[in-house]
Order: sequence, then C-alpha cells, then structure tokens
Amino acid sequence: MIFVGSLLAGVIGALVGLGGGIMVVPMLTIIFGFPIPFAIGVSIISVIATSSGAAVAYLRDHLTNIRIGMFLEIGTTLGAISGAFVAGLLAPNLLGVIFGIILIVSAAPLIFKIGEELPQNVSNDSWARTLNLASSYPDHKLGREVPYQVTRTPFGLAMMYIAGLISGLLGIGSGTFKVIAMDTIMRLPLKVSTTTSNLMIGVTAAASAGIYFSRGNIPPLIAAPVALGVLAGALLGARLLLHMSNKILRIIFVPVIIIAALEMILHGLGIGSF
Repeated sequence: MIFVGSLLAGVIGALVGLGGGIMVVPMLTIIFGFPIPFAIGVSIISVIATSSGAAVAYLRDHLTNIRIGMFLEIGTTLGAISGAFVAGLLAPNLLGVIFGIILIVSAAPLIFKIGEELPQNVSNDSWARTLNLASSYPDHKLGREVPYQVTRTPFGLAMMYIAGLISGLLGIGSGTFKVIAMDTIMRLPLKVSTTTSNLMIGVTAAASAGIYFSRGNIPPLIAAPVALGVLAGALLGARLLLHMSNKILRIIFVPVIIIAALEMILHGLGIGSF
C-alpha cells in the first residue's frame, strides 16, 4: 500500500516539479499512522528519488534549463543558510501560517492564467541576455520547438532566496515557490518551470538528507518502498509530461499548490497530523 501510494506521489511530483513529499507526508501520517519525524525524513528521500528519476528524462528530452536552475540555486542556497541562522530567533509556527497564506495569494495569478498555453510578449532582460538564459524546448503536444525568453530575472532570484529561507526556517520543501517564481515572475513556459524546479529540489533535499539519517528519522523499511514507488512514478510522470499541454499542467498544479499551502498553515497551527 505504501508503494502504491508512493507511485502516485511520484507521478504528481514529477509533473508539477514539487517532489513527492507533499503527498508522502500526509499519506504516512494520516493513513499509516507513522510519527511526523519519520514521515518528514522519508519525504526527503522521496524528493531525491523524484528529482533523480525525472531529471534524467527531462535532461535527455531538453526540457530542463540547466543555466537557469544553477543560477537560481545561488538564491536558494543563500536563503537556506540565512534561514538556518535565524531559525532560533523567530517563531516557526507563525511563519508557517504566514507563508501558507502568501502561497495561496501567489497562486492567484496562476488561476487567472489557467488557460494559457505559452507566455506572450516576453522579452529578455539585461540579466537574461548577459547570462544567456533564454532557450527553447521540444513540445511534443504542439509538435514543434518552442523558443522562450526570460524577464525580471533579479525578482526571480529574490523569490528563490525567499524559497530557500522558508526551507531553512521551517524544514519543508519550497518547490511551489520555485515554480511560481519561474512561471509568474520570470515568465517561463510551465513545462520548463516544473522540470527546472524538479532538478533544483533534488540538490536541496540531498544536502539535508544526511542530517535526517543521522537522527534516525529515515527508517529503511519505510524509506525503501517509498523510494521505489516514487522513483517508478517519477519516470512515468516524466513520460506523461511530454504528451500533456501546459494548460492541463496548470489544472493539476493549482490544486496541488492549495494543498501545499493548507499543509503549511495546519503545520504552523499545530492542527492534525501535518
């Protein structure tokens, strides 16, 4: 049952670029009754499995923009370090509620653009031209190569800093903020945003996995079926994404964002098993 649930989590995680943790934590705590520290530790493994499984396929199919991903990781890393330093000075529960509300508000532009297939009237800013961030990707659904440009790069980098700050303060994934930053601020096609986010979250999760393992919060008998299920689901999700439109991805992504926001708010309020 854990394997089957993880399989579904891997498919959704690969499609929306958030990793499988958003579904793995509620599944393990609510359905199977595992303690929250175990669920969080195992979810870190699921994120690495999702990222590793899907990233290979996305790189092979030229969907991921590596230059953008590595550049934005600078902001995420600095934010995570800052979050770790100030975590003891702020009330993380209150922050969880605040960031959950911000996430819901951030999802509003996606709802208004839910029918958008590709961004329109986007021009490279000076940062994008200097760093050569613009590229193209093959869209099997549209049957052509889709070129795209990048705008408001400094604001996207600032959003990545906030995403890293959230991750460092609250010990949660911040893939939702990464995708929103690339989609709504930098105006990348949603397929590029989700696949690039997928690559980035694996780097972030791998850095923290050792800490959770040293604490004994990654029990192998739970982590093994989760990792296998999520990996298989991620590979399947990567195949499905090639034949899906950006419109369908938005329809899937918006409810997942709302679930992530509610999970963050409930975690902050100490309600339920989240």
